[in-house]
Amino acid sequence: MTNRQMTASAPLGQSAVCRREQGDSPFTERQFKELESIMHIRRYEAGAYLFWEGEPAEAVYYIRKGHVKLRRTTDDGRDLLLSILKPGDFLVDFDAWDPNHRNSGQAMDDVEAGIIPLPDLELLLGKDGELAFRFAMWMSMLRRRSESKLCDLIMLGKPGALASTLIRLTNSFGVAQPDGILIRLKLTNTELAELVGTTRESINRMLNTLKNEGVIDMAPGGRLRVLQLDKLRQMAGCPECPACPKEICSI
Repeated sequence: MTNRQMTASAPLGQSAVCRREQGDSPFTERQFKELESIMHIRRYEAGAYLFWEGEPAEAVYYIRKGHVKLRRTTDDGRDLLLSILKPGDFLVDFDAWDPNHRNSGQAMDDVEAGIIPLPDLELLLGKDGELAFRFAMWMSMLRRRSESKLCDLIMLGKPGALASTLIRLTNSFGVAQPDGILIRLKLTNTELAELVGTTRESINRMLNTLKNEGVIDMAPGGRLRVLQLDKLRQMAGCPECPACPKEICSI
């Protein structure tokens, strides 16, 4: 593939032990070290693809650096942005019924990923029942997150779906500031449209409405800042936590 640009693979040596940046890992420190022991590292330039929809799925990916867009192309050529992965996230894009990738994974910036080959993972899970249980629980959490996002996109209408998406972005990439929550990940309006499942023109109109109402504004550097999170929650019909914890209400 012409856009799959990466450096050569390298084993995860003792000097390159990964330190998780996120505190919500489903695995204990011991289990994570076991996973690290079967990882090898690949680096991808911004815009390169880690894998393409339809290719054989042969590995689990652990994002060590950078951000990855998980996207799918519809039969009529539209792109849907399903998720955005950040450092500390694992990515599994296969199941028992389909051995191929169901989506494409594209680097948003320079990405460093730990690659866990499926045969090695199967051997490790077969030897460690507790790790296998935690892996299954983590997969269940990802399913709940996907169901939650899909429900919001279908049931809330486009303004509500945008509000839900902005809330999820604050949970995944938000930085608290005195006047609001800065979404530190810079997204284009096209990418927002792909997340919400609408057109860029519709996103432009809805964002302008939210700006005029003082719900959001544009921070220096072209990043969105949420000024009235409660207003977005009202638009999205958010339940009170813990009915929808941040592990589920994320992008």
